[in-house]
Amino acid sequence: MGPLAGVRVVELQGIGPGPYCGMMLADMGAEIIRVDRAGSAGQGANTTDILARGRKSVAVDLKQDGGVETVLKLIESADVLIEGFRPGVMERLGLGPDVCLARNPKLIFGRMTGWGQTGSMASAAGHDINYISLSGALHAIGPQGQNPVPPLNLVGDFGGGGMLLAFGIAAALYETEKSGQGQVIDAAMTDGSALLMNAIFGIMNDGNRWSHDRGTNLLDGGAHFYGTYETADGKWISIGSIEPQFYALLLDKTGLGADGDLPKQMSRADWPLLKEKLTAIFKSKTRDEWDAIMLGTDICYAPVLAFEEAITHDHNSARSTFVEQDGVKQAAPAPRFSRTAPELPTSAVAPGEHTDQVLSGIGMSAEEIAGLKNAGAVA
Repeated sequence: MGPLAGVRVVELQGIGPGPYCGMMLADMGAEIIRVDRAGSAGQGANTTDILARGRKSVAVDLKQDGGVETVLKLIESADVLIEGFRPGVMERLGLGPDVCLARNPKLIFGRMTGWGQTGSMASAAGHDINYISLSGALHAIGPQGQNPVPPLNLVGDFGGGGMLLAFGIAAALYETEKSGQGQVIDAAMTDGSALLMNAIFGIMNDGNRWSHDRGTNLLDGGAHFYGTYETADGKWISIGSIEPQFYALLLDKTGLGADGDLPKQMSRADWPLLKEKLTAIFKSKTRDEWDAIMLGTDICYAPVLAFEEAITHDHNSARSTFVEQDGVKQAAPAPRFSRTAPELPTSAVAPGEHTDQVLSGIGMSAEEIAGLKNAGAVA
């Protein structure tokens, strides 16, 4: 069932962080009704679109009055609305917060944007890479003396975007139970990615602890005991031996500790030299050989696995971290709950697949639905 069973969410079709938020809520048992574009009706379901799992779909033309009114009727019985348009678009469609909250005073109106609803950049186009650039996150990621490296679109779209909005919705749902009032959530990827950086920003406040020269610090690959190394077979391993006792074990297992004149662990000036030594050592054995030596120890070690390898790894298999549905391998819902364990939601559905079912479920007659279809308002 999941802890959000009974929560109804209307999601206006979008890309990236909005669907990710919807997936998280669906994973937790919420009913998600996605409003697809009427022109998409008739297309097949894209079962490889994992972010779209756990939805029902209605196809609506928001450029028609009948289409807008249909969405407002959906909103009347919803707990949450998710939209990811640029600021002002929902208002121009006749679906702004004032209109929606007038129809449903308890509605949680979740707005997902890159720059936010306000600010000098609010109306500009952008993508994950731009949002994490402005927040200071991207500047800190990458090798020394080289370009900043985009961490896929994990920091802006998903961690600082969709997950931020999902957290905001969960918090707002809790508050609404006490106040009986809805509210608007302004979730911006610039805000979220900045928030993800707060631990690092805290260290950056002390100029003696963090250099703005990326790739030279404790957690950005600068330290020889916190990073990745290539093995003899061209694969990679990761170590994170920060604590002294873990570092001592790393020295022992690699043989680096046999050097009697070894510099102190936190001597930053010596990190490049020590990294060269470890690079040569790790290159002397295959990844499987290093697994046999280090995996499961307190070195803080793990092989760097490709997607196909991660799916079948013993640890992930034991926890059912990955599942398969309709032939598509994917991460299972998380986190785990002791009582209200969520189930894997259904795969992505075809646009408009549930138009009749959903609209009849909110009280529309067959004649009303047929009229909307004839007018082109729904499909």
